[in-house]
Amino acid sequence: MPVVLREAWTTLVPDMNDRHGPLPPLMLALTVVTGLVDAVSYLQLGRVFVANMTGNVVFSGFAFAGAPGFSLAASLVALAAFGAGALTGGLLVHHSHAHRGRMLLHALCVETVCVLAALVVTLISGSPYDGGVRFALIVLLALGLGAQNAVSRSLAVPDLTTTVLTLTITGIASDGRLAGGGGSRAGRRILSAAAMLAGALVGAVAVLHGHPVLPLVLAVAILAVVCLAASVLARDDGPWTRPVVKK
Repeated sequence: MPVVLREAWTTLVPDMNDRHGPLPPLMLALTVVTGLVDAVSYLQLGRVFVANMTGNVVFSGFAFAGAPGFSLAASLVALAAFGAGALTGGLLVHHSHAHRGRMLLHALCVETVCVLAALVVTLISGSPYDGGVRFALIVLLALGLGAQNAVSRSLAVPDLTTTVLTLTITGIASDGRLAGGGGSRAGRRILSAAAMLAGALVGAVAVLHGHPVLPLVLAVAILAVVCLAASVLARDDGPWTRPVVKK
């Protein structure tokens, strides 16, 4: 089997005795969630991201410069809510740091509640989402994704950050043998990019074809499945559950 395919397969069907055990496919599922919710935020809430904070910093610069179509208030609210979500996720992560399964479960419970609350808001208000509804959705979704980022950072599964792809894509090119590296781990990295693309594609198609609530329905469904898996894994005691020692 080619190396790329083998890397992809072991990401989707990991060895439970591996250092990261069952975590890689769960991180891929959360990456799909990122694509779904950012499709909602960018296409329906007005050029703002709830998961990609690099984009919001850039958008803030555009807004300061007076570029049309960018809301400084929306970008700053998203940044603040994301930070609050990351703080909450960090508190939960450090509380359950001794077991990575429980760490994941606790943070995902917060994220699921936030995204579910956003879904309820969309169902009650109806589209288009403007005024207070728009900012409520930005806050709820950014809070949830902030918690997701906190736990993915602490789990530290290589090349599966769930939101940031710049370094992942850089690694495909810069770590490969063509560049003199030892190996690009392209199989896993391509899967990560494909998961984000799939979420964004499905979310965008749903929004553009008159189903604005569908991306959040799918995001909640995926989060529910991952939470269920995490609740089972929280009772495991395999080697993967021990915290990663960061250098």
